[in-house]
Amino acid sequence: MKKILLIVSMILINMFSYAKLRVGVTLQPYYSFVSNIVGDKMEVVPAIRGDIYDVHNYKARPEDIKKMATLNILVVNGIGHDEFIYGIVSSARMGGKIKIINANKGVSLMPVSGMRTKTRVMNPHSFISITSSIQQIYTIARELGQIDPANKVYYNKNAQAYAQKLRNMKAAAIKKVNHLKNLNMKVATSHAGYDYLLSEFGLRVRAVIEPAHGVEPSASDIKAIIDIIKRDKIDVVFVDAQVTNKYSTTIQKATGVRIRSLSHMSRGAYTKDSFERFMKYNLDSLTNAMLDVGKARGK
Repeated sequence: MKKILLIVSMILINMFSYAKLRVGVTLQPYYSFVSNIVGDKMEVVPAIRGDIYDVHNYKARPEDIKKMATLNILVVNGIGHDEFIYGIVSSARMGGKIKIINANKGVSLMPVSGMRTKTRVMNPHSFISITSSIQQIYTIARELGQIDPANKVYYNKNAQAYAQKLRNMKAAAIKKVNHLKNLNMKVATSHAGYDYLLSEFGLRVRAVIEPAHGVEPSASDIKAIIDIIKRDKIDVVFVDAQVTNKYSTTIQKATGVRIRSLSHMSRGAYTKDSFERFMKYNLDSLTNAMLDVGKARGK
């Protein structure tokens, strides 16, 4: 009898799990956002292998197409960082069948700063920021509540709690550097991905090492950035913490500029707390760089 009850219980559990809506996400931060919003009400699934492959030049794999066919909802960046996902949706013949949530709907977008080309490009890295991430969290929660109205209040409550947690992180970081009035720290970056984060601290990117978005710099590009660093007296160059680059040492030796790192948040395991961990790393790296520059200036 006990064995029969156990089997029945397992069947019911499996049926319940299967009944959950499956939410696919493209980029790593969205896994954290959605997981914190839905709790155990939906199943959150990485739609691609962004944990091991570079999302800047991602190529669809057969397993991505198979997985897409099992999803009910898809949360996307939608402003240029995951355009490849629409080809996967089409290949899986899910167009019109899957509900797509554009996380950046309503977010005030920033142009990429510091590029040496005249082309104006809107920056898709809105997830590398507390403020714009909170906007996206509320958008996702609102649209999930429309899809699953029975849990609308639950999703909104979770979104508010998660947003407050992130606000507290930002407040603690700002408190660390609040005494640095009129610092005017001049910044360059290896990748055009940090405008949103830096703007929250009153900083603007003066130069980007990549000659165009996602393009590896040549020797002439490195020389050009060295000239800019010297000419404009750049204080700090932020490089991608998750990419081994060969040029930061060359630049540092040629200019004496401080080299610090920031996480791009697009590599590694998709986990519920990955956004918080990477953002904590970024906030610490940024504020410590500001403190170093302030100390050198006697502030």
